[in-house]
Amino acid sequence: SSSLVPSVVHFDAFGNPVVGEQAKGFLETDPANTIFSAKRLMGKSYNDLKANAHFFTYKVIDDDADKLVKVQVGDQFYSPIELSSFILKELKHRAEHILKTPVTKAVITVPAYFNDAQRQATRDAGKLAGLDVLRVVNEPTAASLAYGLGIKPDEEKTIAVYDLGGGTFDISILKIAGGIFEVLSTNGDTYLGGDDIDKALVEHWLAEKNIPVELLSRTDLQTLRLLAETAKKKLSSADFFEATYKEESISITREVFEKMISSLVDRTLDACAKALQDAGLKAEDIDAVIMVGGST
Repeated sequence: SSSLVPSVVHFDAFGNPVVGEQAKGFLETDPANTIFSAKRLMGKSYNDLKANAHFFTYKVIDDDADKLVKVQVGDQFYSPIELSSFILKELKHRAEHILKTPVTKAVITVPAYFNDAQRQATRDAGKLAGLDVLRVVNEPTAASLAYGLGIKPDEEKTIAVYDLGGGTFDISILKIAGGIFEVLSTNGDTYLGGDDIDKALVEHWLAEKNIPVELLSRTDLQTLRLLAETAKKKLSSADFFEATYKEESISITREVFEKMISSLVDRTLDACAKALQDAGLKAEDIDAVIMVGGST
């Protein structure tokens, strides 16, 4: 749908930002000038990120390890707040187009575990995008409301929100009583999501063909990654996927795929167990489970 905007920002040769699906194409052809996962950088210093710095295909600046990070694109430097503001500006623009009226105020959602620095960075990004940010709401709360939970004033429920996105996994256990949402516990993994499922499939195909990953160009790697994403989506309804890559057939059955990703799924379940433990609850105490995020 036109209201879904992938969180990808591409900068053209003149430094103009393009956001969303249009930017996604450049992940393959121009990775150095195409920023994804900016949300992971919000409110973070280089010290927070250095263990995963190799994961970014763009340049994360480390001139002062304790200060908030910047991303270098050509000779320009951007803070995650600026990058996020480009995405929010695009969302504002889309909303105005769909609603046919100016949009000036917004409620923005963030992961339940976002700390104050990350929440403030989100507010700042909204302001920079020309929005009056009325509230910053926890994503699991927003998801519950979207599913109609917590709307009746007399409702009392304990719910688990299982949120598996492209880059992150979150499990939140919420208590709803009298229209008030209380976060009982959260857990998750900031480096677990659909991207890892795609990566596992790419590695599986490379192993099958006996190709070491080091021999692939960035462009080939992205091509395979996008093929893996297509395969994963197809296997939601089909038992088999086949495509051609460099004149050769590559394929995967749902059975092999499920075996292959079972360790990733198990990691989400471990986090769920920890969240239950932290909330002092057992699985049978949960009244409803809400599945959120494209990867679910």
